[in-house]
Amino acid sequence: MATSVAKYFLLSRCSEIIRSFTRQRKLPPVCIRKRNLLSQCPSISYGNRASDNPQDGHVNIPVDRLTVSYSRSSGPGGQHVNKVSTKAEVRFHVYTADWIPEDVRQKIILNNKNRINKAGELLVTSEQSRSQQRNMGDCIQKISDIIAKATEKPHEPSAEDIALRASRLEKRNKERLKQKKLHSAVKHTRQVYFD
Repeated sequence: MATSVAKYFLLSRCSEIIRSFTRQRKLPPVCIRKRNLLSQCPSISYGNRASDNPQDGHVNIPVDRLTVSYSRSSGPGGQHVNKVSTKAEVRFHVYTADWIPEDVRQKIILNNKNRINKAGELLVTSEQSRSQQRNMGDCIQKISDIIAKATEKPHEPSAEDIALRASRLEKRNKERLKQKKLHSAVKHTRQVYFD
């Protein structure tokens, strides 16, 4: 009993010291990460930061809908590379991915024709790291980037932009016509001298 009381006192004292230190230094609270990324979060979300509505453009990537496979990675690493399968391949069927809006799906299909196989699966690979979890996280980040790029709306020009473009175009046309007249005058003087 004395040892459990001592342990409790020691733990509470350590936590008080850490709290007071973080208050003095204004450091963010310490966060301990779990090793297995997929078992802790069944879905990973992405969103468009520029959108006004937080629900608009925010879709969850359900990890259970992704097909994940691991294989031997290429590159340096010695004998370890030949023994461990660390290259991650993540694929999902784009045409039936109901967790992505229809217009975004069509844009993904148009932008990523080389990544989609004959079965209609978008294939993303990563072999940057020598860890399966990091490569898996990198693949999910790549998928999130692909979806985020497809959700971006094109920039609509304002009235000022349209007016500025029109004035620049008019100025260019005037300069072009001026140069044409000068060139025509030069050619005309040549005809006068040679006739």
